[in-house]
Amino acid sequence: MEIAIVILVIAVIFITRSVNVVPQQHAWVIERLGKYHGTLTPGLNFLVPFVDRVAYKHVLKEIPLDIASQVCITRDNTQLQVDGILYFQVTDAMRASYGSSNYIVAISQLAQTSLRSVIGKLELDKTFEERDIINAQVVAAIDEAALNWGVKVLRYEIKDLTPPKEILHAMQAQITAEREKRALIAASEGRRQEQINIATGEREAFIARSEGEKQAVINKAQGEAASITAVAEATGAAIERIASAIRQPGGEQAVQLKVAEKAVEAYGKVAADATTTLIIPGNMTEVSGLIASAMKMVQTGK
Repeated sequence: MEIAIVILVIAVIFITRSVNVVPQQHAWVIERLGKYHGTLTPGLNFLVPFVDRVAYKHVLKEIPLDIASQVCITRDNTQLQVDGILYFQVTDAMRASYGSSNYIVAISQLAQTSLRSVIGKLELDKTFEERDIINAQVVAAIDEAALNWGVKVLRYEIKDLTPPKEILHAMQAQITAEREKRALIAASEGRRQEQINIATGEREAFIARSEGEKQAVINKAQGEAASITAVAEATGAAIERIASAIRQPGGEQAVQLKVAEKAVEAYGKVAADATTTLIIPGNMTEVSGLIASAMKMVQTGK
């Protein structure tokens, strides 16, 4: 009975040491008599008891690694407090086991030295503007060395860049000045546009006024021309009627009478003016002489 129990215990031990179940996204490194023998893949695996042993267990998932904060000096001799986070993945379990005694520490230290080297090539302003370039250069520097460790560096992200307080105050003052400058430029552009709009409005108003005045002058000229035309037509019609009346019987006598009346009226006006010298015929009883004198008076008045 005791022998059976011992045999059962030994069998259980053999089974326990020989049967291994590897989880998904894991890799176990097996050593046989102290030498690398192989890598167990996810699933059921069998080992030789007391000969094979699981030396290393690796997770093949993407692993985030926090990089400790450190002081970096830029090209223009400004100190920056920088911290970041690194994402990596084990791609070769055998190299990850034997390539480095501690690949996590190696990656962390290499990330810090690479970051200092990259930032040392940039000026302060560029470190804030070119984070993507810094991240890419750090990844390239680490990934080249991490190949021997069976690790693939996926990406590196800077979490925070903190310059000294003096630099922060200077940057804040610069930002304030830049915003004030933009505000002044915007205000001047507004005033400029306002002046342009006012000048444009005045020009359009002047053009409209001049067009109105021009049209008014044209209308007045057209009105005067129409008036002159109407007067001329009326005068011509009157002359035609007078000429027609003169050709009628007794027309000449009527003209002589009208001329005599105008002559007497003109003589009265001329006689009232003391500065005018008038010569009249001696025989005022003759109508023909009066008419002749009246005609001379009319010519003198003209």
